[in-house]
Order: sequence, then structure tokens, then C-alpha cells
Amino acid sequence: MAEPAASPLTITDAAAALRAGELTSVELTAAGFAVADAELASGVDRGPLHGIPLGIKDIIACLEGPTTANSVVDDPSWFAGRDAPVVARLRAAGAVMTGKLTTMEYAVGLPDASKPFPVPHNPWDLDTWPGGSSSGSGSGVAAGMFLGALGTDTGGSVRMPAAFCGISGMKQTYGLVPKSGCLPLGETFDHIGPMARSAADCAAMLAVMAGHEPGDSTVPAGVVGADYPAQLTGDLEGLTIGVDRVNHLGRPGEDPVLAAVFEAAVATLAAAGATVVDVELPLYEVMGWACMTGALTEAFGVHRVGMAERWADYGQGLRNTVGQGALLTGADYAQSLKVRRVARDQLAQLYRGVDLVVTPTATAGAPALEGLTWDSFASILHCGYWNGVGYPALSVPMGSTVAGLPLGLHIAGRPYEDGLVLRAGDAYQRRTDAHLRLPPLLSAVSV
Repeated sequence: MAEPAASPLTITDAAAALRAGELTSVELTAAGFAVADAELASGVDRGPLHGIPLGIKDIIACLEGPTTANSVVDDPSWFAGRDAPVVARLRAAGAVMTGKLTTMEYAVGLPDASKPFPVPHNPWDLDTWPGGSSSGSGSGVAAGMFLGALGTDTGGSVRMPAAFCGISGMKQTYGLVPKSGCLPLGETFDHIGPMARSAADCAAMLAVMAGHEPGDSTVPAGVVGADYPAQLTGDLEGLTIGVDRVNHLGRPGEDPVLAAVFEAAVATLAAAGATVVDVELPLYEVMGWACMTGALTEAFGVHRVGMAERWADYGQGLRNTVGQGALLTGADYAQSLKVRRVARDQLAQLYRGVDLVVTPTATAGAPALEGLTWDSFASILHCGYWNGVGYPALSVPMGSTVAGLPLGLHIAGRPYEDGLVLRAGDAYQRRTDAHLRLPPLLSAVSV
């Protein structure tokens, strides 16, 4: 068998190459993973993920190893020897699990070199952070270590590293994907989402991940996924896209080229057939407070006992963030729930006139690891609003900063219209190549 000039960069291309006999899943991963090849050779085809190497964020249980959450606090044997439902579904679809991936401690905070876990670096610039908390998922896909990954998203933790690392990442509708087997952070905010180079790859993963799971209260009975790849038509004919410039452009810390890169992305969506109109997301600023208040209150509820008993064992980044939950009251939390409910009501009204809303994912590219603070990334991120309302949202690469770091385009849709969000991302990517660009570290070698 002739070897390909280079391994595919996307799940979609890899699936086609596997079926064409141009490479094997062993060549994509390691010599020990021969089962998928044997099945394909015998005529057993589990779908587009068969033989595809994936990585799993280390707060999601995977039978091959422990789940540490990058923390020394809990026993890593939690859920040992079992897959979380989403992992089990991907495995049943033929995906090959290559390993557990670094995360911020319990999916919150900052890298902490004092703890026995690796500090993640961004392959686009090793002095910068790949974003969090799904740091290893974003940097690993960007570096070509695996073709897809699972991340979690409580306030942007899938879409932030996707934007900073130049890949695609999806926070699906809240209540579409089961969360059992995943250590919680903010119960009403947490999502498990797919990360890969392209929206089409994310669609293939989400089609397997979505739907009700017996014994899992996250996804209501009767909720099923869809054939999301079949919804990728390549065009946006008949759709109306709202663009919120008011809340997302001209903000402090904005990269000098962000506005031009974003307007070019909007023009590409229009060229794909969409009608573009101006919108303003309701209660945008106050929702920042409501989402932070709600998420910190829920996270403190998870860790209150542990922090009281083992304060020093938690990393400084988690202590500085989740610890703030101790200063919040039940009245604060109740008010945050009210703001979120009103925002959902008003947003539903806005979506009567548009099918999708697009914004930048972040105001700037990846921040430097040296001197990294919560404010240095939280202040430039535009993701948390969508966790607060539970709508599906996708980040795809749309260009580069002045320094050559990736920038992300954020696409959000109505609840359970995840396929439409993915269709827009795919239509954009069929007309652009930012998602296929390699970091300078890798551009001279095949991955």
C-alpha cells in the first residue's frame, strides 16, 4: 500500500482515506490499535468515526485510565474502568481513544506549575496559552496529535481554546448530550462538546454523542440527536444572520485587525447566500454578571466541603475563582436565575427575526502564559452569554491577529437547531481555509 504524502487534517478526510485504502487507523495512531482496521477489512463499518483517533479531556471518564481533573484532591479511581456515556458512544462508533488530556483544575482557573500536571502550551506560539479549560483538547488537535477531542464548556471552555488554537469547537444545546461520567463544575452551565479542525468533523462527532441516556437526567426522555452531517448543504440560502457589533467590537484589548477579519467573515457568510442584518443581544452586559454569579455559586456548591477540608491541595487558580462563591448569597443566585430567564425570553423574541447570530469568539488572540491572569482572558472572551441561555454555539477559525495568532468566528442558533449552526460553520469553511492552516511549529512537517 502506497503511503500518503501526509496524514489527513480532518476527520472527514481521514474517514474517506480509510475507506479508500490510502492509510490505516494504525498509521493515524499507534501499531497496537488494529481492531478498527480488521473490522473495516471484514466489511464492518461503524460510520465516519471508525478508526479515528480522539483525545478525552481529563474530567470525563474513560475506561483505559484514571480521571484526575488535573487535581490532587479527589481519588482518580472515580468511575474507574468505565466510560462516560459520550465516550462509550464514540467508542461504539469505532473511534480510538488515544489518551486523557490536560485541563485546568476541575475545568476552572489557570495553569499551576506547582501541581504535578503539565502546563499546556499553544502550538501557534509556545509562549502563549491554548485557552481553557479544555487546553489539551485544543492544543492537541491543533498540533495533530489526534483528529478530534472531547472538551467541556461551562463559560467558553470549548470555544475559547478552539479560537486560540485555530480549530473548531461546539457547545451544543444544553440538554442534548448526557453529562454523567463527567466531573461537574456548574450544573446548569456545563456542556460536553466536540472539538476538531472543521465544523463537519464536529457534526460527525455530535451525531454520535447526542440523545437521551437512561439514568442521566441531563437529557430529557424523547430527546434524540440528528444526522448532522446530512444537514451540511454547503450554502446558507434563505437564512437570515444577525450580527452584533455593538457588544463585540471596539472593546478594550481588541486586536487591531479583528474588525476587518470579522467583517470579511460576515461577507463570506453573505456570499454563501445568507441575508445579514444588525442585531443587539439583549441584556448582554448584565448577563455577564448573571452567568459569573450563577457559575461561581454552583461551582462553590460542588467544592465547598473539599475546599474547607483541603484548601491547600487545591491550586491557586481554582481557589481564587471558585472561592469567590463563598461571598455570594442565595439572593444573588436567585437574581442571576431571573436575569437568565428574562434574557432567554428576550433572545427568543430576537430569534423570531433571525436564524443565527454571529460575533467574534474573542476580542484578541491567545494571551501570554507569563503573567497570565483571570482578567487577561475573561475580559476578551465572548462565550459565557450562551451558556447562560443554553443555546448552541460554535467557534470556527476566521483569520489571524497582527501577531499571527488565530481568531475565532462565533455562530449561535436556536435551541436544538444545532445542525443549522454547524451548517453555517461548514458553509463558511468550504469557502475559507483558516481551519486547515498549521501552526508554524508544524508547517514544515507532515502531521
